[in-house]
Amino acid sequence: MPDKIALGLKQLRVTDNLDKLLEVLPPKIRKSIEEQEDIDDLLEIVMDLGREPEVRFPLRVIQLSDQPIKADDLTYVVERVGSFGADNRAGIERTLHRISAIRNRQGRIVGLTCRIGRAVYGTIDIIRDVVEGGRSILMLGRPGVGKTTKLREVARILSDEFKKRVIIVDTSNEIAGDGDIPHPAIGHARRMQVVTPDQQHAVMIEAVENHMPEVIVIDEIGTEAEAFAARTIAERGVMLVATAHGNSLENLMVNPTLADLVGGIQAVTLSDEEARRRGTQKTVLERKAPPTFDVLIEIIEMDKLAIHHDVANIVDKMLRGAPPRPEIRVRNVQGEVEVVQTTDLASHATAETFGIAHQMDTSGAAPLPAIVKIFPYGVSRSRLERALRELRVPGYISKELGEANAVIALKVHERKNLSVLQDAKKRGLPVYVIKSNTYAQIASVVRDIFNLGESNEEQAAISAAEDAIAKVLETGDAQELLPQTSYMRRLQHQLAEKFDLISESIGTEPYRRVRIFRP
Repeated sequence: MPDKIALGLKQLRVTDNLDKLLEVLPPKIRKSIEEQEDIDDLLEIVMDLGREPEVRFPLRVIQLSDQPIKADDLTYVVERVGSFGADNRAGIERTLHRISAIRNRQGRIVGLTCRIGRAVYGTIDIIRDVVEGGRSILMLGRPGVGKTTKLREVARILSDEFKKRVIIVDTSNEIAGDGDIPHPAIGHARRMQVVTPDQQHAVMIEAVENHMPEVIVIDEIGTEAEAFAARTIAERGVMLVATAHGNSLENLMVNPTLADLVGGIQAVTLSDEEARRRGTQKTVLERKAPPTFDVLIEIIEMDKLAIHHDVANIVDKMLRGAPPRPEIRVRNVQGEVEVVQTTDLASHATAETFGIAHQMDTSGAAPLPAIVKIFPYGVSRSRLERALRELRVPGYISKELGEANAVIALKVHERKNLSVLQDAKKRGLPVYVIKSNTYAQIASVVRDIFNLGESNEEQAAISAAEDAIAKVLETGDAQELLPQTSYMRRLQHQLAEKFDLISESIGTEPYRRVRIFRP
């Protein structure tokens, strides 16, 4: 019997402003489309010079007229839509429709593809628990399978429900629609437009440096520069949600341009002793660096997904010859989400996947789930949010005690034995107490909740960065730090930012390190 996941299912709601697209079409074509019984399922309209117009539905393609398209028909559409960019795409203001042009050798438009854009609400219930976990997510899938639709709703959920600062890097206005005012489907997320596709990587970095996002959403990472920019962003502690070219994890691993997204692959020569111990040849393939994305989702169909919950672990196993076994989820005809195949790694719903252990307080509280909802009582929400973000743990702040899995309270409130804390203990919630409302103490208790252990390495990395910063401020000379893990480098980057200094990661793993210098 397949597992069922309770994810707060919502009724699917679709909005597509189809009438606005039909208004820009020649009257004879518009009339023919409006006569179709299944017009609500329309996917795209194809108009090529000298050929009969076609419309495409999910299960059929029909010819609208016996009359071929004339130059005047194409001109009629072009004059009524926004200007075409360098990528030969245009749109209709405040809609998600996309009009793409085909040009001849002289630059004249000889064909148009009018693709219907739909904002579909309720599509991410199937991965909502993954999104709530706060880890960076990469989505793969063939064109038209719903990647951008899910990106759009992820941006809305994180900005509206979780009140996160979300920036969308919107190349070709694919996510938030045409015009200066973004489509309401992205909620309160902000949108940065990209002038030309080859500048997407620069806008990604600009978003981090200028607008302090907690989440960056990117559609179609496709170049080495964009992959490098994504790694730089991840090292700054920002959650990434993106799509990339490719249908599967295997595709990505053999793609030399994008392999860095999953850690990169390199050939390593082993010693004779190590080769004998492993039972392999002397030259083997190994993962070069930590993956940029923690979770990878292969969108097989709109309602069928394969989820790799621990990219680093899975890539390592694949390089040793073990085939991947992702968790496969489907939405059945009743609208319920079912797990039809479990992963061979520890379940995503267990503490092991996230590197945490179940905690019990002295009052006998229940074990903590994988994604922990924390209720702060008298504790700074902004500092707690920062600790959750910087430590990259699967938790978020709960506004209601009734929804929480754990409570963090100030010592002064515990001494007063207030009714809220009594209620928490009656509910079996663990209560973690701090003496003062400082970031250090809040971060320390978050480490306890998620069993991150001692942070001697963190302290050493931060101390090294502090010494380097002092030298930069005193002498003006750039300083290079010792190689560190991506997490440690992220802490060093954040410290440099506080002193208004510039920092960058240089070198390759395992020798990648931070360089700090004046602006």
